[in-house]
Amino acid sequence: MIELQNYTLNFGPQHPAAHGVLRLVMELEGETIVRADPHIGLLHRATEKLAETKPYIQNIGYMDRLDYVSMMCNEHAYVRSLEKMLGVEAPIRAQYIRTMFDEITRILNHLLWLGAIALDIGAMTVFLYCFREREALFDCYEAVSGARMHATYYRPGGVARDLPDTMPKYKASRWHSDREVDKMNQDRDGSLLDFIWAFTERFPDRVNEYETLLTDNRIWKQRTVDIGVVSPEDALQWGFTGPMLRGSGVAWDLRKKQPYAAYDRVDFDIPIGKTGDCYDRYLVRIEEMRQSNLIIRQCVEWLRQNPGPVKIEDHKITPPPRKEMKQDMEELIHHFKLFTEGFSLPRGEVYSAVEAPKGEFGIYMVSDGANKPYRMKIRAPGFAHLASYDEMVRGHMLADGVAILASQDIVFGEIDR
Repeated sequence: MIELQNYTLNFGPQHPAAHGVLRLVMELEGETIVRADPHIGLLHRATEKLAETKPYIQNIGYMDRLDYVSMMCNEHAYVRSLEKMLGVEAPIRAQYIRTMFDEITRILNHLLWLGAIALDIGAMTVFLYCFREREALFDCYEAVSGARMHATYYRPGGVARDLPDTMPKYKASRWHSDREVDKMNQDRDGSLLDFIWAFTERFPDRVNEYETLLTDNRIWKQRTVDIGVVSPEDALQWGFTGPMLRGSGVAWDLRKKQPYAAYDRVDFDIPIGKTGDCYDRYLVRIEEMRQSNLIIRQCVEWLRQNPGPVKIEDHKITPPPRKEMKQDMEELIHHFKLFTEGFSLPRGEVYSAVEAPKGEFGIYMVSDGANKPYRMKIRAPGFAHLASYDEMVRGHMLADGVAILASQDIVFGEIDR
């Protein structure tokens, strides 16, 4: 009699579909997954412990590097937790700027996710299309902060600086002729808001291009429909948030249920799925990009008509303007003290969460009255999603395991922390 034996193999951490540094120990029966055990921690950088050694304002940069695809959304949760403890609120213009950049970040995240899942499943072109749009949005990051990814733009009490009135332009070189450069600069003649508005004009057609390639594609549907089905009850039990939860048909979104920034002043819809499979999660994220585009347009219209301060006037929390700092001794002291010693929070604890592109990203912080956190705990949405992986893939084929992992939108910066 033939004795059949399951075999165990390592999927990752060097596999291109392992999304960074995931090591999956899989038990296979033929090509069917019997068990999948995610081993995490290979990107652990002790962010929560490092935060306890730095003044509050110096920890903002660590937030960018957690979920390094959703930079400003991470900053938003951290900055909001500081503002709650300080009892301050950013000016309304800063709230709109934050809302606009949160949605720019959501589009950035979903574009990378779409390119990555398409590549994992076998569609090459979508990846190239998505990165074309990401370039324009990185230019927006660069215009306000000087950095294309790790912006450190949100600050307690507002944002670092107001939106620029001009955009940097390309110059002719041996690689680009004058005619090519004129085409590259066609949206850069005005301000950053004009540049963003031009992007929102063309972006819906670009989303249509992605949908033309994928939504009714026979192979795409065969690889995603009824793969990794999660019921609404299971999604809630696992602690899903974001598109993973909404893909299972639960209309939960912090932007609607617990509004922050300017989300209660803009109109948008919450897309939800029906069956909770990989295809539904794909459709939810596609529609979220369209809704983000609408929110950005509403923010641009409001910001054009309403100039004003972008940070509070309390110079113990926000730095004084450079001109005042160089002319006034008191302002110079404020500047020096803020960037060396920082500010102290009152004793207590706080939890602040935002609807990040992957789900609920939260910061729990304990203050003992010093100028640095006594304890900080990060609530990463991807952690709960990855925890469900074993249950989601049981009985599926090995190739489906790749599609399910990609549909979870896993980034290890936030999971390993």
